Amino acid sequence: MDGAGRSFTEMDQGRNRGAQERYEAMVEEFLDPLYRTALRLTGHRSDAEDLVQETFLRAWRSFDRFQEGTNARAWLFKILMNAYIDRYRRSHREPERVDQEDIGEFYLSNRVHGSTEFSERGNPEAFIERIMDEHVRKALSQLPAPFRMAVVLADIEGFSYKEISEILDIPLGTVMSRLHRGRQQLRQALWEYAMENRRVSGE
Repeated sequence: MDGAGRSFTEMDQGRNRGAQERYEAMVEEFLDPLYRTALRLTGHRSDAEDLVQETFLRAWRSFDRFQEGTNARAWLFKILMNAYIDRYRRSHREPERVDQEDIGEFYLSNRVHGSTEFSERGNPEAFIERIMDEHVRKALSQLPAPFRMAVVLADIEGFSYKEISEILDIPLGTVMSRLHRGRQQLRQALWEYAMENRRVSGE
């Protein structure tokens, strides 16, 4: 019995190591695009860092339910969007703190700080503007959150309407409506900026 017990324990440890290795590989692969998207959603570097860490913590806690061979990128973006929506809804309250058990206290923090996008030097605001033109970024930040999420997913991250529907858990028609209205508002904001700065003729 003791020998069998040790075998089962070793098997469990092997499965846990394998899961953590797959998880860490996922962090390496998708950290940068998730961070870019978090930055576009929040507009602030520190908020983006927190959002990405929360996303990967949630991903680890539900990693046993992730099906190998399915779309890991869409799965992670769905978690990111859900985390963003939760933070948006409690924006007037202290953000909840998530325990970093089982994956090392500083693992995620180190990975975020070591990522390509995060390690860019210079002023954080200049960093944001290198990712996206200042005026486009400002116009995007002024969109209502549901429109902003749809536009970012479709026009920046390149997800299909069907994928966006699954990520945001909304009907396909709602995706199309939000994209139409979001793009319309974005174009209007950019046109107004161009007119104000006489970059185009009003005649």
